[in-house]
Amino acid sequence: MSDELRDKKGLTEAEFLASYNPDRYKKPSVAADMVIFSVDSQKKEKQELRLLLVKRGGHPFLGQWALPGGFVNEGESAEEAAVRELFEETHVEQGYLEQLQVFSDWGRDPRMWVMSCAHMALIDGSRVSVKAGDDARDARWFSVEWKLQEEHKENLTDGIRRSLFYTLTLINEGTLLRAHLERRVTVTVSNRREEWRIIDNDGLAFDHAKIIGFALECLKKKADREGIALLLMPEQFSLNQLCRVWEAISGRNLTEEEVRRKAEPFLEECREGEGLYQRRWEALLR
Repeated sequence: MSDELRDKKGLTEAEFLASYNPDRYKKPSVAADMVIFSVDSQKKEKQELRLLLVKRGGHPFLGQWALPGGFVNEGESAEEAAVRELFEETHVEQGYLEQLQVFSDWGRDPRMWVMSCAHMALIDGSRVSVKAGDDARDARWFSVEWKLQEEHKENLTDGIRRSLFYTLTLINEGTLLRAHLERRVTVTVSNRREEWRIIDNDGLAFDHAKIIGFALECLKKKADREGIALLLMPEQFSLNQLCRVWEAISGRNLTEEEVRRKAEPFLEECREGEGLYQRRWEALLR
């Protein structure tokens, strides 16, 4: 007598799988959208945080700007799709790549049910040339301005709620894109919930303004806590270069001494080249 477990219908796992109907439940398509940031650290003028966008060459949102990305193919993971998309858009095979969050609001794509597994990539933009993919008209780097306009706090019976209102501005020469967003954080005794809402949007496709806002807040936090700004730098760099990049991420002016204190755990001086630094990779693994 077999010891194989059977369900309440008397089926073994193999028998259950043989009779299972995968079309019983409606399934979403899954996309990998890429928030690709860079800073050209070789420039001498004040640095700007830059974001790669593509101009859509087909419906929906024809002619609007969107994050690079595409659908996850059968047989690949969302991370593998993100690596593929990053290479297709920038020809970068190695770089910092992190999964941010799954964006799954119903109706976010007018074509069908699509969930986006969003990723953030950081690359040295001075070494990259971008080219629009087959389904895009154009690909460009946009300077990023991310400003907190208002903040409100509300005491709840079992916690607190914080509402923050931001303006996102993206500029490339004569092209200006702008969106206003609300980020609402609710903390109670039993839960913490973060919600994002697009108040208005001019020129960005889908819900990509929300994804960009989420990525910017993630980047700012990780710059201070995990030294992530160093992953935008060339192999060797000066403290002044790092300071300008850190300013671009934080959106505020910083002194070299401030940046030195923040980055000290993640830095080591180069043996060759006076006044130059390099990343301390072991510290970045924490």
